[in-house]
Amino acid sequence: MMELGQAAPAGELIKDVSEANFMQEVIEASNEVPVIVDFWAPWCGPCKTLGPALEAAVTAAGGRVKMVKINVDENQGIAGQMQVQSIPTVYAFHQGKPVDGFQGALPPSEIKTFVDRVAELGGDGGLADALAAAEEMLEAGEAEDAAQTFAAILEEDPNSAAAFGGLARAQITLGQLDEAEAVLNGAPAEISEAPELEAARAQIELARQAETAGPVNDLRAAVDANADDHQSRFDLAIALNASGDAQGAVDELLELFRRDREWNDGAAKAQLFTIFDALAANDPVALNGRRKLASMILI
Repeated sequence: MMELGQAAPAGELIKDVSEANFMQEVIEASNEVPVIVDFWAPWCGPCKTLGPALEAAVTAAGGRVKMVKINVDENQGIAGQMQVQSIPTVYAFHQGKPVDGFQGALPPSEIKTFVDRVAELGGDGGLADALAAAEEMLEAGEAEDAAQTFAAILEEDPNSAAAFGGLARAQITLGQLDEAEAVLNGAPAEISEAPELEAARAQIELARQAETAGPVNDLRAAVDANADDHQSRFDLAIALNASGDAQGAVDELLELFRRDREWNDGAAKAQLFTIFDALAANDPVALNGRRKLASMILI
């Protein structure tokens, strides 16, 4: 994988190739990363549209696929071997063999789909390992390093919901809530409702609540003095979660829901779902809390 955060030079991703270096730049190179071959000619009208669109899609793939351009007028031998009968003709090579292709011009959406499909043949280029490393950094308290790694991953995969969510969570850890919100707002529309982004949004909401959370001891005393002081119990849950006690927060909100589920337009239930969304899907606090809430709703 090329170094994260550094775009591959155009000369590495897209090249003009001849019969002399076809073996090296296509057959051999496709053992490392899939290679798209564009057979074209200067006089071909559709080629003038397809070529730039292919180049744009390949560049956007961030190094997961490469492209070579072959002028059929100057390389008739290769064109004949590949049985190119009309142009534009496009082939994709992987592991030294042609694996996909098409003839004629395609609309941009279909070109992107083709390039993405070819890119997937070569795997993710190590992005999964990079994501895991960034998560380990964040877990270890190295939020700045994690943020830089998540940002570098997005340079290579601008549609990575995991990287968008991770970058936002790193910025939350650094206290940069506005920046975290901006990251989520800048995510592509097709992943805007991904679980990773929803979790980060919930964490931002909880972090903003934590900024005004009252003292736990004072709120606990207020609840102990009056078990029906719903506002103090709700505020206690916010303070507990802000202090890192998610289980305590969930317990107080469940108790509030049991006492008066309609209080403040169902605030206890809404706050519970915010906490559940902010936690990992397999977190015991979220799993047990959801189960208890569901059983109470059915009563």
